[in-house]
Amino acid sequence: MQAPAMFFSVVIPTYNRLPILRKCLRALEEQEISAPVRGYEVVVVDDGSSDDTVPWLRAHAATLPHVRLIRQEHGGPAEGRNRGVREARGEVIVFIDSDLVVTPTFLASHARALAAAWRQRGDRLCFTYGAVVNTANFDHPTREPHKLTDHSWAYFATGNVAIDREVLERAGLFDTSFRLYGWEDLELGERLRQLGVVLVRAPEAVGYHWHPALSLEQIPDLLRVERERAKMALVFFRKHPSRRVRFIVQYTWLHRLLWELLTLGGLLNERSLRPLLAWLVRHGQARWAMELLRLPLNRLGVRELFAEARRQGLR
Repeated sequence: MQAPAMFFSVVIPTYNRLPILRKCLRALEEQEISAPVRGYEVVVVDDGSSDDTVPWLRAHAATLPHVRLIRQEHGGPAEGRNRGVREARGEVIVFIDSDLVVTPTFLASHARALAAAWRQRGDRLCFTYGAVVNTANFDHPTREPHKLTDHSWAYFATGNVAIDREVLERAGLFDTSFRLYGWEDLELGERLRQLGVVLVRAPEAVGYHWHPALSLEQIPDLLRVERERAKMALVFFRKHPSRRVRFIVQYTWLHRLLWELLTLGGLLNERSLRPLLAWLVRHGQARWAMELLRLPLNRLGVRELFAEARRQGLR
């Protein structure tokens, strides 16, 4: 199957992320375009931001020629991505988040991997999954080295994927009932999997995912996000009540036992760990502090998931 020249639409939902969004969009303007890419656009869907995102985009439109701004009332990333796809002009859709800074060969790398997979398979039932490197370096995010913890086993995580538009639309786009944080992309991934769509890794399509280094002030928000993830995990499981999804969302007694053991039955929690977390942060080890904090966060998420399931009468 001969891969035709591709026009890419990069869809980016954003909500109050202007400082890092600036870096994201400027990196996308520096793409080195070569065959089979014939052109691209960047569809930014502002999800009702209350910061200066919209005024800044309008003021800098001349320096961002590939960017098209779409505005909507605050409805969440699933609704934003669906809106972006509907407005997109490309045959290939790329999803990234507004805190991802890509390399100059990002789109060309996705295109080469897609073209090779299409030729090999004889159809377009696949998507490319690029590399995501986590970094807290705001000034120079692309200087972050690849780390073992950057590897992900997720299927269709929308931080860095490219897919044929018709295949995406055949799966039904994102379910907007995922109004809180988490799982809407992996749920779409399950529907893609059921259609026989396969994941093709494209490690040369690198994006650097920026998020601020852990501070103790972030902990209440991290706890809130974990509770939201638990609620949305149950939405995911209700739609796909399979053993596979049980393990993805950690809705098993094995996971419950695991996190109870690793936190000593909850003795290791965000309060008891606070002095050690503070020490690690003070000594420039915020990344390890975050990894340690994941223990009680996972326990909280699993416990909240089981509690929500009981409230809804699930087993």
